[in-house]
Amino acid sequence: MRYDFLKDFPKRMKNVGLYATLIQNIVDKTSWNKYYVTKNDERINIVFSVLLFIMEKSLKDDVCTLDDVAIYIDEINSSDYEKPLSFDECREMADFIVNSVLSNDGKIMSFDGYDYEQKAYHIINIRYLMNKVVYIDGDVRRTSYTLTEEGYNLLLSTLEVEANLRFTIQEMIFRLHLEKQSYDKAAQDIRELFNQIRIQLRKIEAAMVSIRRNALNFSITQYEEITNENMDMVYDTKQKFENYRDLVEQRKEELLEIHFNVKKLSDEDEEKLANLKVISGYLGRTIDEHQKILTSHFNLKDLYAKEMDSLSVVSMVKRFSLRNEVYDKILDDPNALGNMSNLISPLFNQDVEGVYNPASAAGLQRTSRKKKEEDSTEDIEFDEELWEREKQARLKERRKKYEGCLTFILRRAVERGNVSLSEIQEEIVSDMENMDDHIKVPDDVREETQNQPAKIDVLIPTIDIFKEIMVELIKGRTLDLEALKKERRESFEDDSEVFEVNRMVLDIMEDIDPEERVNLIFISKHGESKVSFGNIMDEQGRLREIRCSDVKIEVF
Repeated sequence: MRYDFLKDFPKRMKNVGLYATLIQNIVDKTSWNKYYVTKNDERINIVFSVLLFIMEKSLKDDVCTLDDVAIYIDEINSSDYEKPLSFDECREMADFIVNSVLSNDGKIMSFDGYDYEQKAYHIINIRYLMNKVVYIDGDVRRTSYTLTEEGYNLLLSTLEVEANLRFTIQEMIFRLHLEKQSYDKAAQDIRELFNQIRIQLRKIEAAMVSIRRNALNFSITQYEEITNENMDMVYDTKQKFENYRDLVEQRKEELLEIHFNVKKLSDEDEEKLANLKVISGYLGRTIDEHQKILTSHFNLKDLYAKEMDSLSVVSMVKRFSLRNEVYDKILDDPNALGNMSNLISPLFNQDVEGVYNPASAAGLQRTSRKKKEEDSTEDIEFDEELWEREKQARLKERRKKYEGCLTFILRRAVERGNVSLSEIQEEIVSDMENMDDHIKVPDDVREETQNQPAKIDVLIPTIDIFKEIMVELIKGRTLDLEALKKERRESFEDDSEVFEVNRMVLDIMEDIDPEERVNLIFISKHGESKVSFGNIMDEQGRLREIRCSDVKIEVF
């Protein structure tokens, strides 16, 4: 399992499927038009209103028949939706919603949730309502509807647990799992707690951005809500999580002591130890995020107070229309220009900067000897097409170097089945020693090899290019050529100017492996040894030595 957060993914998809299946059922039905409900928004609102009515009846253990649903729909239609429906039509709508939309006309509803651990889809059956036969007034037989567990989960996830209680509830669940030593569940709980803290931190940052843009768009209600959420989250939380961390460290030490004494832990204890390490790591990160929320909370308060003060000062400034109060009045009575000083004089009612010195004014005035540079202009001709051609030429040259380096490595991997950097380094050193020994070769071969670049220059055209290629290869780990071909066929992006190792590997493999014998390329670190390449010239012309991990490339 590469990603821990994909664990229990089908459980998440079950919650998603509850919404997806219901919304699809609502939208796909065409009978809504008979009841003058044409907008999807209206349809969804009415169905969830009916679900809430059935939930209230279920919680009270009251009978909930189609007649009860019809009366409820008739009431909300009269007071809110105002559709031209008679009671009989409201009863038909109740039958349509309950039996066709929520029960899917008796057909089984399902949703496929992918399981990343078993690498297969799981069919998740979904049922919102169940029914039972009841007798009213002793002898009248009716069908009563109640919510299933999925129906309750669907509605409870919409509102019933308020935002300020989610963190507290999740923290209680985490504590219970920790006490019961269900460390796998506790690890999942602490991830959820950490995610909730990160989400709250992002909400504070978004609120601060909104306040900086325009504080008037951020209402007092929003400010009060986010500050209350902050205080609920940070109140007494740090001490609790520090206590949890101490407890987890104690449990880890106990397991490590068992491991030290019996030399080998059981599989169950090893799993517990691994989960405890995960919990400990997340607890440390949670405490750090808690401190960030506390700091951001006070920053938010200071920012909001500052912006509100600025707005209050602006509101006290008395503004007037220059056209109405000045221009139009002067046009009506030009004699008003005599009072213009009353308008202009306040603009000059400021203290004079500096002090007037009469002695300096009466003294001999000398010309400044500072050399004044005359303004000069220079016409620069700029040929955009020439600049673009030069840019393309530089990109093409750099791409050629990338391709040469990758081709050098992949060709040897395909020929030998696998190759490592250390083997390539030995090959280069051997060739250089042969050149130093002046091995006798025919003149035509000598002339041909002299015109070819040295292997070290092909492998390492520049230090930056070599480094980037090795990092991208190690990051990729496994290259599935068939998947990459499919991705290239479905992609319409122009990547001619961008270096992407996957695309370039495909292009190179088509040349060096035309029969398509290779399907997978696996890259891994080969031991802990280092490989050195000496006398490599960097882009500044300095000779340097490169030391990097030994990387092994295998083809299958």
